[in-house]
Amino acid sequence: MKKGILLVNLGSPDSPSVKDVKKYLTQFLNDPFVIDINPIARYILVNWIIVPSRSKNSAKLYEQIWTKEGSPLIIHSKRQKELLQKALTPHPSPKIEEGNEYVVEMGMRYQNPSIESAFKKLAEQKVESITAIPLYPHWASSSTESSIMEIKRVAKKFGFQNLKIVEKFYDDENYLQSLVSVAEKYLTPNPSPKTGEGRWDFFVFSYHGLPERQIKKIYPNHCEINDTCCSAISEKNKFCYRAACYFTTRELVKRLNIPEGKYITSFQSRLDDKWLKPYSDKVIEEKAKEGMKKILVFSPAFVSDCLETIYEIGIEYGHTFKQNGGEKLQLVESLNENPKWIEALKKIITG
Repeated sequence: MKKGILLVNLGSPDSPSVKDVKKYLTQFLNDPFVIDINPIARYILVNWIIVPSRSKNSAKLYEQIWTKEGSPLIIHSKRQKELLQKALTPHPSPKIEEGNEYVVEMGMRYQNPSIESAFKKLAEQKVESITAIPLYPHWASSSTESSIMEIKRVAKKFGFQNLKIVEKFYDDENYLQSLVSVAEKYLTPNPSPKTGEGRWDFFVFSYHGLPERQIKKIYPNHCEINDTCCSAISEKNKFCYRAACYFTTRELVKRLNIPEGKYITSFQSRLDDKWLKPYSDKVIEEKAKEGMKKILVFSPAFVSDCLETIYEIGIEYGHTFKQNGGEKLQLVESLNENPKWIEALKKIITG
């Protein structure tokens, strides 16, 4: 019996051309889970204001991170799929049915390769079950729930009933250890006995931002959006994006021996002033003005490097930091093809 594995990520334009970026933004921003307002207001806001005004500028940004192979997000996703397939078939048998127990495919929530195209390939391989993993560690309606709804829609279309979906994995020990393995090279060797001191003045854990209303929607009778409410994970908040982000920071700080007072959890990519705070760009600016010279920035919400990590943090924040007196801002790259991350995925699948 073949088992299908579906890796799902957010997606990318097919190219950095204005036409393709416009097509991507139109699909992405018209998703009711992404901009969860009145449908008519969303249609006007997205199609008459945001897409026409931002497509050219966004295309220029994508041009700066585009490679000969294409979009970094798609490239890393393909490699993750290939490495996971290899990890799940370590000793291929001459008999196909024995050697390839797992069939791994990937699909993007927006644009190509689509989730539907991945299901088609899995159907052609005659898999008996599918385990889908939206590659967002921290559950959020605008990413995870949207992807899950699309996965279920397509599964129903293809007649797949034996479907398992991994909704979150921010608290998975192997995921956390894979983050540690990526970060360790930036923390050792150190001039000081205390890890981090001497080499880095400060550590920023930057997560993708969300509107505060989307956080409160999940737990309307419990969520307070403050440090007390998010100080621990329980049944009352395990799907709270903010609480999950703070949990990840606490776990990484503990594992990497980062001193108290030397780090902060912040949120990037905001659209207005009603998004999760503090804002990463403001934190970077403030720390530079306070005299910090070297900052290390983590982006644990992303398993693959993309526009938000390569450009927004690596280039934009780096420029802001230097402009305000800082000397070096270093981005800790995403998990990408890290062996421990591939092993973490394998264990999530096989239990």
